[in-house]
Amino acid sequence: MKKRKIARVGVAIIAAAVALIAVYFIFVGRNRPAPIPVKETLYDGVTYQRVVKYFPNAMIAHMIKIDTKTKGIQFLVTPADSKSETPLNARTTSQFLDEFGLQIAINGDGFTPWWSRGPADYYPHVGDPVAPLGFTASNGDDYWKGIELDEGERPVLYISRRDVFSFNDKPNRIYSAISGDRMIVLQGQPVAGLNDSELDPRTAIGLNKNGRYVYLIVVDGRQPFYSAGITFADLAQVLIDHDIYIAMSLDGGGSSTLVMEGENGEPVILNSPIDNYIPGRERPVANHIGVYAP
Repeated sequence: MKKRKIARVGVAIIAAAVALIAVYFIFVGRNRPAPIPVKETLYDGVTYQRVVKYFPNAMIAHMIKIDTKTKGIQFLVTPADSKSETPLNARTTSQFLDEFGLQIAINGDGFTPWWSRGPADYYPHVGDPVAPLGFTASNGDDYWKGIELDEGERPVLYISRRDVFSFNDKPNRIYSAISGDRMIVLQGQPVAGLNDSELDPRTAIGLNKNGRYVYLIVVDGRQPFYSAGITFADLAQVLIDHDIYIAMSLDGGGSSTLVMEGENGEPVILNSPIDNYIPGRERPVANHIGVYAP
């Protein structure tokens, strides 16, 4: 009897070990960035840093720092595809980077229509017409005024022809602009009232105090044993810890994606996006912010 009991225990241990290994490969080992800190130069004036925390929740953040004074650095907001009530055709961040020959790209503003009822029942698919939620302009064309929302006016980042950035300070001549979800850092301090309980993937963009450095940030989430995500309050503190003086969040959740151009010219995803709870799956979105780097 004892031998049978020992055998059953042994089988249970082996089954548990197999289950843990399966969970690891399902939730961690699917071509995701290793959960270890990294800091490297990608291009002249462009550095990448991976920030990893284990407590109180697992969190992996990806940060691009761009020196706007570097010769050859330029920025692009997704141009309009039409002049209709849905001025953009949905595309993934990788497709945006590839189509416009960029070196770095992140997802942008929230958009409509959108739903996600399952892996086969979602909108938009690639090429479907969509509209950003907020004001949008690209290369001198202010093609979208935004949609009236119950929560009020959305923050806007303006980018001049010479790639000077300003938040919520509308210039006389608008060159490029992209809206966000909310401001999260103002004058080096967290914005009051930020949610401190909901963990999600996040995307944000920020500036240092003198505006020379632009930061693109994506935090992975909804991936057990890898990265749970981050609250808005904790995201603000992470940004402040990295010398970001002002920042706004962009569309998060399954939209959060950071991409770079690989050595062969093909897009390389730097984070671990999760659309429809499928790790590694990119969501087609409305607009983006891209970087041309020397």
